[in-house]
Amino acid sequence: MKPAKRRGDADAVVVLSGGQDSAICLKLAADKYGPERVAAITFAYGQRHSIETRYAKSLARTFGVKRHRTVRLGFYKDLTTNALLDRQIPIERKKGSTCPSTVVEGRNAFFLLAAGVWAKSLGARTIYTGVSEADYSGYPDCRKEFIRAQEKAMRLAMLWPFRIVTPFMHRTKAQEWALADRLGILDLVRRKTVTCYRGVPGDGCGECPACRLRARGLEEYLKSRRRPEAR
Repeated sequence: MKPAKRRGDADAVVVLSGGQDSAICLKLAADKYGPERVAAITFAYGQRHSIETRYAKSLARTFGVKRHRTVRLGFYKDLTTNALLDRQIPIERKKGSTCPSTVVEGRNAFFLLAAGVWAKSLGARTIYTGVSEADYSGYPDCRKEFIRAQEKAMRLAMLWPFRIVTPFMHRTKAQEWALADRLGILDLVRRKTVTCYRGVPGDGCGECPACRLRARGLEEYLKSRRRPEAR
């Protein structure tokens, strides 16, 4: 006779965009809990670089995380607009502007809340997200202050002891690349993720803010190793 299935089907849920940050988060969670105890959630919200959702699916397979779900947030274009939802809007940061044109208002709040709903249904208390206050480009929902407030709000809303883990909150992109290298996934992260706002995989377009930040961090890290980059 098979034992009764216990409620806790997972220990952690990872918000997996298919980019550099979330790929490393997924590896960290899979190494800590085992891929069978990790779930990954990806969001399709009308983003111009929607190719990232396909890369997220591939990353989940690569790390042995079988429980992966893509959730559609089709309401975003009914509420707001920005350069990631409208190709007619240029990707830029206007002089005097706090945030670049790529800011998606409240995106991490929606993502974390949805991830929390699923996490509770799986019995998971830990949620990983790759936000960073060090390299956050001015996005208000990437700050530690927001994450702690969101964590508290989710606990109150669902009466569940959520813990939101942010491995890169105070890490620069160079430090992220160093961590990827220590985990043995530097080349995978470089080749098999999508950070580019224009949806170009790997090293990306080289021009958008996300690509420039990523490339600058990689260059800084490779320089710190004091050996030529392997091709």
